[in-house]
Amino acid sequence: MARWNETLIPTLREDPQEAEIISHKLMLRAGLVRKLAGGLYTFLPLGLRALKKLENIIREEMDKAGAIEILMPALQPRELWDRSKRYELMGNTMFRLKDRQERELVLGPTHEEVITALAADEIKSYRQLPKIFYQIQTKFRDEIRPRFGLMRAKEFIMKDAYSFDADWEKAEVSYQAMYNAYLRIFQRCGLRVKVVEADTGAMGGKSSHEFMVLADAGEDGLVECPACGYAANLERAQRAFLRHDKTETPSEQSDAVPPAEAVRTPGMRTIGQLTEFFGCDPACFIKTLIYVVRPNAQGSRPSEDSVLAEQIVAVLVPGDREVNETKLTRELNAASVALADDVTIEKVTGAPVGFAGPIGLNIPIYADSSLKGVKDAITGGNRADTHLRHFCLERDAKVTAFGDFCVARSGDPCPRCQTPLREQRGIEVGHVFKLGTKYSACFDACYLNESGTRRNLVMGCYGIGVTRTLQAIIEQSHDANGIIWPLSIAPYRAVVLALNPSLPQCLEESERIVAALETRGIDALLDDRDERPGVKFKDADLLGFPVRVVVSERSLSQNSIEIKLRSEPKSEVVPLAEACERVQVFCSHS
Repeated sequence: MARWNETLIPTLREDPQEAEIISHKLMLRAGLVRKLAGGLYTFLPLGLRALKKLENIIREEMDKAGAIEILMPALQPRELWDRSKRYELMGNTMFRLKDRQERELVLGPTHEEVITALAADEIKSYRQLPKIFYQIQTKFRDEIRPRFGLMRAKEFIMKDAYSFDADWEKAEVSYQAMYNAYLRIFQRCGLRVKVVEADTGAMGGKSSHEFMVLADAGEDGLVECPACGYAANLERAQRAFLRHDKTETPSEQSDAVPPAEAVRTPGMRTIGQLTEFFGCDPACFIKTLIYVVRPNAQGSRPSEDSVLAEQIVAVLVPGDREVNETKLTRELNAASVALADDVTIEKVTGAPVGFAGPIGLNIPIYADSSLKGVKDAITGGNRADTHLRHFCLERDAKVTAFGDFCVARSGDPCPRCQTPLREQRGIEVGHVFKLGTKYSACFDACYLNESGTRRNLVMGCYGIGVTRTLQAIIEQSHDANGIIWPLSIAPYRAVVLALNPSLPQCLEESERIVAALETRGIDALLDDRDERPGVKFKDADLLGFPVRVVVSERSLSQNSIEIKLRSEPKSEVVPLAEACERVQVFCSHS
């Protein structure tokens, strides 16, 4: 029998100063976790119980979808990451170390390399396909700024799965099976998730989807269309380009625009300063940003405008918009892009930072598609303290290519139906990728088809941040009094409060109820502490047990007990003989 006095539940009355968002505050106050160091947390008994329940749901759904559980090493040899060319790409995010023989190792942030090496050794024939492997294991990432508790930690638990198929058509079946399994997992966890299109990032591959828990405290931005259902994270989100949308581009009203004219703008480097000086909207300006493009060592040129050699480029966007560097990287088929330093900017443009413009540049110029046909705009003059007005992009500059280079935002037209998009915040709890042959080609992971021809395995990968999901449940389900656990994840589905534990009858009846609930398959915790009733009520609400059973001297004198659902404001009094049956009814929807 689980007794409060025999476990460790160190609740706190006040919010810890280290916590910024409500879910982090509640996890600490409820005694679910304790911080060891930045991004490192110890799970205490109740937090661990909830975590194990979440893991069990994931296992059940993975098994149901045909995935096979394995366990791979967290410690991985560098050579694997060199073969995939991700050792440098991952940068300082990856923990690196050496063993006593000076062999270089990494602590795995993910396991694409390890699983592909395994598949290369073990899968030889089409008869062994398809295969989906998964594990629930600790991952390590050296976050620059660990924050928000389990949301962004250096050490965390992930469920990662990997599918291997004979071709893209069959790989799509595996992808859909995992996609549907994720929907069931998050539904069973009581989470409301939004599935959005996402960028593949360092993982690579053809395409991907993120499963986002909508929350104001979410670190990730997304846009969605209320009409057609299009949704994407801000790294991926596209927008339609409407030439007559005046909020989207500088003025196009005049067909006869005077030649570009230099205007002295001493010390005016920001859009805010310039809008005040010229007396016009930020959208009337064209910003010129200088980027250093790092070449992509993998893949082929997707178009003649792709950047394959390291170089300096200019990117033009409206004055009221920001460059989406993820889109820019993808459009230029680059490994990465970064803003140039002050010295490089002055060398390329002839002007200090804040006065760059597209006229006369001898580098590739990439312009956001919303700038097509723009006339009579204001831009940098490529001279100190100088800007140009009456600038016409396609008259006065040579654009290498137009593309979608801006961060999408609320009000942008949907790329599918042109309805204004709506921006929200979310917590990424799951991500699924269509990897294709990115890794199997690196590791020579091949199979023999029916005709005896060797073919690369077609892969997919699928991740759920297990510890992050646990905190996301709290972020989405709480009130002013504490956590509101769904029945499926709650550390205990019921708590029995013995309000007068010093009275033998009260304690004995409470113990009998807990034992009877356990025989019915309902895990219950007995609060047998010698504490004031108010403290017990507050702790029960803080910890979020779905069902609260109160046994007191007064209720026993009336041969009854009090039952309250955490999600409901009022309690009800039921006959003592019906107590367990009533609790079972409340717990029947887990």
